[in-house]
Amino acid sequence: MQQPNSEMKRITAFAPATVANVACGFDVLGFALHEPGDEVVLSKNNDGEVRIISITGDEGRLPLEAENNTAGVAVLAMRKELGYIGGVDITLRKYMPMGSGMGSSAASAVAGAVAFNALLENHLPRKDLLPFILEGERVACGTAHADNAAASLLGGFILVRSHHPLDVVSIPYPKELAAVVIHPHIEINTGGSRRILRKQVALSSAVQQWANVGGLVAGLITKDFGLISRSLEDVIIEPTRGLLIPGFDAVKHAAISSGALGGGISGSGPSIFALCEGEEVAKKASIAMKTVLDTLGLGCDIHISAINPNGAQVR
Repeated sequence: MQQPNSEMKRITAFAPATVANVACGFDVLGFALHEPGDEVVLSKNNDGEVRIISITGDEGRLPLEAENNTAGVAVLAMRKELGYIGGVDITLRKYMPMGSGMGSSAASAVAGAVAFNALLENHLPRKDLLPFILEGERVACGTAHADNAAASLLGGFILVRSHHPLDVVSIPYPKELAAVVIHPHIEINTGGSRRILRKQVALSSAVQQWANVGGLVAGLITKDFGLISRSLEDVIIEPTRGLLIPGFDAVKHAAISSGALGGGISGSGPSIFALCEGEEVAKKASIAMKTVLDTLGLGCDIHISAINPNGAQVR
């Protein structure tokens, strides 16, 4: 049975937002941003229970029952696996919008698992936390996909090679890469956006898609910005999901015309991302992207970030 160190009574962990899919890499590619993100505070209690004490930033929409909340589920799964008998109080601070396509549910689960692991004096290696985090994702989305969760946990660019067994690979990338993520003030439910996807695709489209995934990974490793740009193309998912986002094609075109390497839908949307060679290009692209949404009368939030190499952190 595991007991927390008596001196470690309160732990705070932050987990960053992420961009998943990264155009051609549906459910297998993701990268981490520096901001925004979610924060979880854990403290011991003497009741032997896992309780969510409070949630802020969610407008009262998230469940306070630990077994129905992504952060709570991650902590409960770890607690059971490790035989921990102490009680834990959870405070969740949401600093990113739900249904934004930036990995909100994953960030909460990641922060919860990282904080609980720190409470146990980092009992588990970082990558071994992922299965517990995915149980939180399963509660939130119905499926335990790892692209957001792994990127938020580990940082950098990641490839989910397999879910069964779980096999996550960190991909080297050019340090000059910067991302702009623009979040229109609309919400798209992840489960609903998955249900509209085609169940079958043409072989020619599949070949083109996996060629783009290979090209993107090769471009990241070799720092070939031209290859990265040519490979940021999604011929399977984006044509369907793009219809849910007002002005999507125009926003993406504006980013590329402003110098971005390419872009697409962040996660299941409605956020739209663009990858750029340098932060100055990202700033120009963000202005062009926002201008399109302004013409549609849509408010938005803009996030510009280098790729976050570290992922979740104990604060």
